[in-house]
Amino acid sequence: MATKEPKKTVKKPAKKAAPKATKVKAVKKAKVEKVKAEKPAKVAPKVEKAVEKEIIAPVVEAQEKVEKVEKVHPVKSSEAGISQGEIISRGKEKLGKYFYAVGRRKTSVAQIRLFENEKATDADLIVNGKKLKEYFPTASMQNNLFSPLKAVGMMGKFRMTAIVRGGGVTGQLEAVRLGIARALVKYNETWKKSLKDLGLMTRDSREVERKKAGLKKARKAPQWAKR
Repeated sequence: MATKEPKKTVKKPAKKAAPKATKVKAVKKAKVEKVKAEKPAKVAPKVEKAVEKEIIAPVVEAQEKVEKVEKVHPVKSSEAGISQGEIISRGKEKLGKYFYAVGRRKTSVAQIRLFENEKATDADLIVNGKKLKEYFPTASMQNNLFSPLKAVGMMGKFRMTAIVRGGGVTGQLEAVRLGIARALVKYNETWKKSLKDLGLMTRDSREVERKKAGLKKARKAPQWAKR
């Protein structure tokens, strides 16, 4: 019988990895890294809002203020050489001629302006931005306040604006009354004697006396015990 020859096994060489695939992967990685480096870091929304409030908002507000100022106060060529005093006097002309006086009582100080107006009503009497009858609501207060105008017979012939600071109700009331009387004298000096005779021109200097050490009030002492 013929003997079969054994088959020779030939070892095939291992396949080498394609160099192109590795190069492509390396290029892709490099691109991804570049993109990541170029992208800005994400900021949390809270941080963004805080940055907007602190940096962007004040800048926007400042720009708006500048725009408003430019709109409200345009510089005219005719007013270029005008002094500040002339501008103030022009403002007074627009308000109208008024008679100014200051009245005081206790710790209250009242600044009074009287504008001559024969058709003045109760709504034209203003104290601290309110109507006089709202600021001093009772009839006794109003009668006391109008006493200088009634004494001279000029009730309803003036517009008034008053600014009062400090003290209580009675102090402010009497400060305004004294200011009205003094302003009327500036309007017409012949009324001074009649107002003075009624006691409307004198500044009441009475004030609360200070508390003393060892006493309950300025003069009041604690109860004395014999033993």
